[in-house]
Amino acid sequence: MELAVLGLSVDEERVYEALVALPGSTVAALADHLSTPAGPLQRTLAALCAKHLVARSGRPARYLAAPPDIAINQLVQQRERELSAARAKVHSLSEIHRSAHRASPELVIEQLTGREAIAAAVAHLESEALHQVRVFDTPPYYEAPGGEGAARNTQAQIARHQNDGVTHRVIYSLDAVTWPQKLETDILPAVRGGEEARTRPTLPIKLIIRDDQDALIPFDLSRSGLQVAYLVRRSPLLTALEALFEGEWAQAAPLDGGVPGPDEETRSLCKMMMAGLTDSAIARVNGWSTRTTYRRLQRLMTELGASSRFQAGSLAERRGWL
Repeated sequence: MELAVLGLSVDEERVYEALVALPGSTVAALADHLSTPAGPLQRTLAALCAKHLVARSGRPARYLAAPPDIAINQLVQQRERELSAARAKVHSLSEIHRSAHRASPELVIEQLTGREAIAAAVAHLESEALHQVRVFDTPPYYEAPGGEGAARNTQAQIARHQNDGVTHRVIYSLDAVTWPQKLETDILPAVRGGEEARTRPTLPIKLIIRDDQDALIPFDLSRSGLQVAYLVRRSPLLTALEALFEGEWAQAAPLDGGVPGPDEETRSLCKMMMAGLTDSAIARVNGWSTRTTYRRLQRLMTELGASSRFQAGSLAERRGWL
């Protein structure tokens, strides 16, 4: 009903509208017109009188609706005053909230200690994401690739993507991609399930960002054997972490989950690079021009994330290409 926003019940609005059309009605006349029992109707009329929307006079009592342009406008003005007071209260509370957060940085950054607490935080970020999860994936790992926990996390990620439309964007470091069994058992299944994956030679930190709400930075205190993570809530620091991710993402190379492996020509090229053959020797063996040789070598090194010819051959061997 239209007047509910002004604090009128459905019955009050219905009776008031009837009295506007039937001024001076008795309870009996109104009850007959509205097909309403007299008892509840009298209680509604008493409530309308208390709100100064209806006046009572005479014997038997007759009821007259106050002019709508006056009575209803008074209710509107009263509600506007209440809303204005509420807005002022919200502004005051917001200032207190901002001041408290400025004075209490521990509310922005929380330190988590221990594998179980960190795993619970990771699961929370994953399950509570509404739009996207962004990740820097780089060793060390607490669980071997292909383990039960890793497989369960991958399946949960795929389900969130397929059922809820949550996007996962992950940047893997070269060490992650070449970590034993990591590519085959963890990365490629996730990519085939909808993950957007890219690679960078190195990553500055391990990182998980949930929407624009919070982030987790895990790290390992190797000397003490203690696992620690920082949980970062909405703040300028979180904004900086988002910018860091997007900057790395823009420079990262796409990782295709459907790549089955290199062809024989690529395998041969990897072997030649690992053996230390010069560009001229590789060009002669394959019958390529110097420009073609250089272009193919650079493309292969970029794909492998290598900074030297020998490293490219070594990385190809670690991937099982040789």
